[in-house]
Amino acid sequence: MAEIVIVFDFDRTLIDGDSDNWVVTEMGLTEIFHQLRFTLPWNRLMDRMMMELHSQGRSIDDIEACLKKMPIDSQIVEAIKSAKSLGCDLKIVSDANKFFIEKILEQHNLLDCFSEIYTNPTSVDENGKLRILPYHSDGSVPHICNLCPSNLCKGLVMDHIRGSSHDDQIPTRFIYLGDGGGDFCPTLKLRECDCVMPRTNYPLWKRISDNSSLIKAQVKEWSNAEELQRILMQLVTTITKEDS
Repeated sequence: MAEIVIVFDFDRTLIDGDSDNWVVTEMGLTEIFHQLRFTLPWNRLMDRMMMELHSQGRSIDDIEACLKKMPIDSQIVEAIKSAKSLGCDLKIVSDANKFFIEKILEQHNLLDCFSEIYTNPTSVDENGKLRILPYHSDGSVPHICNLCPSNLCKGLVMDHIRGSSHDDQIPTRFIYLGDGGGDFCPTLKLRECDCVMPRTNYPLWKRISDNSSLIKAQVKEWSNAEELQRILMQLVTTITKEDS
């Protein structure tokens, strides 16, 4: 039987909104965020927002409390738990950050469902300030992918995931769910036996539509939580039957 690896993007896929924008809005950073929006890359901009919160006397606990209010649709929760219970290996590849993702998942009792989370790392400095760092560190050799931002090439992450498959004797089938332009690069890494689930009318869906000849994987689009749950469960069931 094939191993099924399900890779989720996070913002606007696993959650309906955007975790960065949620914190910016809920914690009153909208004005300074828009002032700096086009002066810094997104990853560094969010690190700058954490510096701003610290300067205002806001703590890590305040940020965590904000993140705990971020909703996840109950049908997404059910889909994740069902896929996990059926033996799928669930992972996240996201251009959000470790602290935001983990705190949101913890609040919904989902963190243990995921074997790995590939995202921008975070740390807390000696002053208690949350720092958001690039996945590909500034000191490392820059990736040369022109499809992805400098801080994270999701295609390289997919190469790593595929290369670290548990057993060469057991075929691995991938299902990739995403919405953004940064999800196009890993989509190009998928094979004919894999499947990509782009969110309808979002950047990934448009890039797939405009470049269909480049896509080897099956394409199953979705637009809301109900469709994501239904289509994902159908795919898992179909793959399981095909390989049983």
